Amino acid sequence: MVSSFTGILPSKLPTVGTTIFTVMSKLAADTGALNLSQGFPNFNTDAKLLDLVEKAMRQGHNQYAPMPGVPVLREAIARKTSEVYGVNYHPDFEVTVTTGATEAIFAAITTVVRPGDEVLIFEPAYDSYVPAIDLNGGTPVYVTMTPPDYAPDWAQVREKITDRTRLIIVNTPQNPTGRVWTAGDLAQLADLVRDRDIYLVADEVYEHIVFDGRAYHSLMSNPTLQERTFICGSFGKTFHTTGWKIGYCLAPKELTAEFRKIHQFVTFSVMTPMQVALAEYLQEPEHYLSLSAFYQRKRDLFADILTASRFRFKLAEGTFFQTVSYADITDEPDYDLAIRLTHEIGVAAIPVSVFYHNLDDYRILRFCFAKDDEMLLRAGERLIKL
Repeated sequence: MVSSFTGILPSKLPTVGTTIFTVMSKLAADTGALNLSQGFPNFNTDAKLLDLVEKAMRQGHNQYAPMPGVPVLREAIARKTSEVYGVNYHPDFEVTVTTGATEAIFAAITTVVRPGDEVLIFEPAYDSYVPAIDLNGGTPVYVTMTPPDYAPDWAQVREKITDRTRLIIVNTPQNPTGRVWTAGDLAQLADLVRDRDIYLVADEVYEHIVFDGRAYHSLMSNPTLQERTFICGSFGKTFHTTGWKIGYCLAPKELTAEFRKIHQFVTFSVMTPMQVALAEYLQEPEHYLSLSAFYQRKRDLFADILTASRFRFKLAEGTFFQTVSYADITDEPDYDLAIRLTHEIGVAAIPVSVFYHNLDDYRILRFCFAKDDEMLLRAGERLIKL
């Protein structure tokens, strides 16, 4: 009997290739370039936190964690949230530990979106949102923000909302632009969703990296938004442990119950000793409250070097990314320039056009300054020679 099996599997994500982060990090490794592309620190986490992980392992915390997360960590997250934002989430019913914020975002989108639903995205947007929408049969609807301010056009947002709008994704502080949403932004958003059956996913992984004394406004701080929002956070960004992939989701009880139905079949549980260690580490608020000053110094160091270059930029308001315009240097596409800089001067960056669905090219590159001072100085010295 002749088999009819072709071995050709129709793709559920036919337009998706390898992420730009993988491409640029590999190119940096292959060429020996300084990797200011992918968003991860090149320095280690606090030795105290590492000691706490070892302690947890030796105490026997090495088996499956409970599906929602280790109770002491959920309690620590709820306590931190209450102290920082004045908002109370019940650790048993409204806090879930996830495999990084990416899983939290995926599970939240999957919880809400059904075939035919529309999802509003503010672009330039982090690249994990749209694939999750596509896999759930939703339709992404884009609200385009442009440099140098990257401010949402609320008239445009209002025009984009329809009876099919089911979800809006918000990222603040925003990757790749470094913009931090204001209280006014949240008020505008609340006014738009107040009388509509619309949910929100808030990607707030850079919540503790905000600069120049700027106030940070989590979506949970607005009652109209809080009751319909999945807040997605990350310990990887906060404690320089991106490789641990530990995040969390905060949401009202009814939303969390549905969220956990998805989470339990995506990940089930997250690494136990790291959870136990993080719970103890969170007992000292200074570990996260000092983060803004730590990264502002790095932002300023990198920016001071670039003032002698032909790049033009507005200082990032938050995150550990600085976008720069190279319009005064060359007219070449940003993707091409990112590749050329990696090869020719040994500095890898991310072309911002990849964060737009139509690859809008404003001649902007994104650099990650979550690097040790030596690397930032070396990279700056190379960049100012352009």
